[in-house]
Amino acid sequence: MPTALITGATAGIGAVFADRLARDGQDLVLVARDEARLAAVAGRLRFYAVDVEVLAADLADDAGCAKVEQRLADRARPVDLLVNNAGLTVGTTFLKSDIDDEERMLRVLVRAVLRLTHAALPGMVERGRGAVINVSSVAGWWPSGTYAAAKAWATSFTEGLVRQLAGTGVRVMALCPGYTHTEFQQRAGLRKRGPEWMWLTADQVVDEGLRDLRRGVVVSVPSARYKLVAFLARHAPRALLRRSS
Repeated sequence: MPTALITGATAGIGAVFADRLARDGQDLVLVARDEARLAAVAGRLRFYAVDVEVLAADLADDAGCAKVEQRLADRARPVDLLVNNAGLTVGTTFLKSDIDDEERMLRVLVRAVLRLTHAALPGMVERGRGAVINVSSVAGWWPSGTYAAAKAWATSFTEGLVRQLAGTGVRVMALCPGYTHTEFQQRAGLRKRGPEWMWLTADQVVDEGLRDLRRGVVVSVPSARYKLVAFLARHAPRALLRRSS
């Protein structure tokens, strides 16, 4: 039975990934900081008669990240799908932020994605199968601060792996949603932005993402409206985007 490892698995997009994959019969390794929430989610998902392992780890911490890397590199217990979903942001502008908070965000959104992907891919290539989904964002096409820059890196990093993995049987995909209803905004103390019609559900994001992964899409942008937003952002003059961010 295939196994998926999901970071940020106790809420939002990560929790929906866990639910969908468990329904499909995949065993799971769930990663998050809150051990009690991990146990609660795992207990619910075992209803689908799949094996659910939990790893309490803070991906901003060297030891926590190393723990997940070791699990991904374990050839005796192969992971077939890695979902780099753990999220973090700083709820203020760069000039007003604490530099340690900025660095912590980059350790989760960039460093952890880099290290976990590097740990997972060699075993996948050896086995001739596997996939990595890096949860990025349409924000990565806007010049609007550290979070957007980190998401731009995640998308570019994913695209850069495609040629290296050609012919190996291993796929990579950047999943780039727009505004999505999750706990993310509340935890970061951010006000809700944009009209209601611009907001997606986590179910929409995950369902379209998994469908695109099966189709071999490299950069998945859920919903027609955000496909249009992404197209305009990628082709608009940079000076115009800087004024609108």
